[in-house]
Amino acid sequence: MFNLPELPYDYDALSPFISSDIQHLHHDKHHRAYVDNLNKALGSYPEWQKKSIEEIITSLDQVPEDVRMIVRNNGGGHYNHSMFWEMMAPKMNQEPTGTLLDKLQHGFGDIKTFKDNFGEGALKVFGSGWQWLVLDGDEVKLMSTPNQDSPLSSGKIPLLGLDLWEHAYYLQYYNKRADYIEAWWNIVNWDDVAKRLDNSSK
Repeated sequence: MFNLPELPYDYDALSPFISSDIQHLHHDKHHRAYVDNLNKALGSYPEWQKKSIEEIITSLDQVPEDVRMIVRNNGGGHYNHSMFWEMMAPKMNQEPTGTLLDKLQHGFGDIKTFKDNFGEGALKVFGSGWQWLVLDGDEVKLMSTPNQDSPLSSGKIPLLGLDLWEHAYYLQYYNKRADYIEAWWNIVNWDDVAKRLDNSSK
């Protein structure tokens, strides 16, 4: 049985960059629906209910075929969003430091280039999906995924992800995805990204 995690901050904590209304809708309605649908789909498969969400995402080809697509979409939605809440924090004017900074500079030259390339990739995502910074082997790279697919399914480790579904920003930014992307950098939780990198390197 999977559960909806609580937000690690108040609903209005990310304002003015992400509004309380969006957080209520996004967390309480959309993420809850992913959890409910995932639990319902696996209701007849107790052996799969006992697995971690990471184990499920990395072995989707073994999920019973009659629920595989439901599990892919809703399991991915649960996994992605559970990380997404942690990847943001109230504005603290953070910047990458330490090993994470070294990785980003090695991979992209400097932080501005990384942010520019990440943003360009996010703008190119057609329809609904995610833009990611991932660890691929020993290198950090950018990738996008459609719908609620996860980099885990491609053997890559997600370090930072931006939700590009319209429900993540439309109430506040309407069709101005570029404005949403620019605002989002103010609330990226770089400590969380660094922790994911450290844990992935062990």
